Amino acid sequence: MLQATRLQWSLLSLRVGVFIVMLMWTLDKFIQPEHSGKVFENFYGLAGLGSTIFMIIGILELLLLLAFLVGIYKRFTYGVVLFIHGISTFSSFQQYLDPFNNLLFFAAWPMLAACISLYLLRHDDTLFTYK
Repeated sequence: MLQATRLQWSLLSLRVGVFIVMLMWTLDKFIQPEHSGKVFENFYGLAGLGSTIFMIIGILELLLLLAFLVGIYKRFTYGVVLFIHGISTFSSFQQYLDPFNNLLFFAAWPMLAACISLYLLRHDDTLFTYK
């Protein structure tokens, strides 16, 4: 397999992996808006948001993630996905101070690295993308 092909398959696997994780968080806004409310309150300091707000956020996120998955407007979509995940990762700062009671939060760091890599290599990420 050529080096360029390996890179393209690697970037595709990162893109699909990031999409799957973020899709679950997006679906959570539709399925369990009360859980999303607790997350927004505890990690972002935004209390009292209703389920309608989470439906709107969920729809916007879903559109973003679908565009991200198929590689539309990569500078924008990859950048916004990186930004959203970066905010999520850094807003969990307190959990990192008690690592052995919050081990799952550390999974955010390799995903953040994947988002950074995808953004930096977005021009090389061409496998199954909109051209």
